[in-house]
Amino acid sequence: MKIGIVVPFSWSYWGGVVEHSEHQAAALRRRGHDVLVLMGNDPPGYFSRLLHPRSGRHGPLPDGIVAVGRSIVVPANGSLPNIVLSPRSIGRVRRILAEEQFDVVHVHEPMTPAVSVAAMSFARCPIVATHHAHGELGWMPHALHFWGFLMDRIDARIAVSPMAAESASRFLPGDYRVIPNGVVIPERADPADRDHAVVFIGRHDQRKGLPTLLRAWPKIHSATGARLRVIGTDPLQYRLLHARMRFDEGGIDVLGIVPNEVRTHELERAKLLVTPALGGESFGLVLAEAFACATPAVASDIPGYAAVAVPEAASLVPPNDPAALAEAVVAMLSDEERRVEMGRAARAHAVENYGWDDIARRLEETYAEVCA
Repeated sequence: MKIGIVVPFSWSYWGGVVEHSEHQAAALRRRGHDVLVLMGNDPPGYFSRLLHPRSGRHGPLPDGIVAVGRSIVVPANGSLPNIVLSPRSIGRVRRILAEEQFDVVHVHEPMTPAVSVAAMSFARCPIVATHHAHGELGWMPHALHFWGFLMDRIDARIAVSPMAAESASRFLPGDYRVIPNGVVIPERADPADRDHAVVFIGRHDQRKGLPTLLRAWPKIHSATGARLRVIGTDPLQYRLLHARMRFDEGGIDVLGIVPNEVRTHELERAKLLVTPALGGESFGLVLAEAFACATPAVASDIPGYAAVAVPEAASLVPPNDPAALAEAVVAMLSDEERRVEMGRAARAHAVENYGWDDIARRLEETYAEVCA
């Protein structure tokens, strides 16, 4: 089957939907399908630096990804996604769809201009759509007004979580099948003999809750001596945050935006993941990634995280509560036997529920159904 995957964001700037699409394509290829991913790309240079306040990955595009235009930062749903809004991207999408003649097109975040909307307009084959976002979705009424009629072209609707399905169905009623985000499962992962470090993974978006962790960190570092490894936050943004908050930086390492392999290595070596998001997370992808690496977590008790976490693998605390966060992290680092047991339970949970091979099989079934 020839499958086109459409992503309205830029490959150059890491995000959950971008990573999801890359792993989705790889898993489908392993099942014998011909897969092409259409998404944005921001090559290095002055123009990219002008449009984007943070650094990104600017190497050669991987095979199987076709760039359709540059992106800009657009505040949405408490986050700062890099959305492709270039008018030229519309023509590029139309040309690629005409040339490739896909059997099915899978559009991520179908209400997002310009790439996803263009794909909905020009595809001449069955369309599958996946909704990722959870929250108020304040842009949806405007999108419905201008291109909501295109949603009738969708042959199957997917949501990555019940929360994402509920958010989308408020504006787009219909039947949603829940197929969660998948994660790459390392061949081996041992929760014992780890570096005395904890990991935070996330952009410096307000909803990711990094300031909460930084307020809690002096107490954690003083009580445990652990190091904090900050991944995904641009170093310049971190410096600006420090200039505003003036927190104690003892024991903090800022790695910035790193390749997937480095992020996995950090998770495999750390004792635990700390993710203090404030809300707006439809699916705890970063939790599932940590679990796959046999790494337990301390996370905010928000719906998107609670749906992924299990008590055997994670400790949930109230969001935006530095004292509760510090107490939970110190408690987990102070009980190595319990932490190792939680790591083993975390990996078992990820293997059973979030392996990409099984997710790809479920997507394949959906494609076959809409193409029948």
